[in-house]
Amino acid sequence: MKESEFKSFDDLPLFLSAKLVAQTLGVSISSAYELMAEKDFPTLRIGNRIVVPKDKLQAWVEMQTGGEA
Repeated sequence: MKESEFKSFDDLPLFLSAKLVAQTLGVSISSAYELMAEKDFPTLRIGNRIVVPKDKLQAWVEMQTGGEA
């Protein structure tokens, strides 16, 4: 897995591709695609692309770790 070119969460673009989700979470791209297919994972369809809003990803991580979004 390639290391992310982004040094902080704030540097990430507004919408993340599967590749960026994988890099951000430190998982494989296939795991990112599986995660993005789950019902409770925050995705947005733009044309044929499926992306993840950065702020929704952060809220999802908070909820998964027992924090509050």
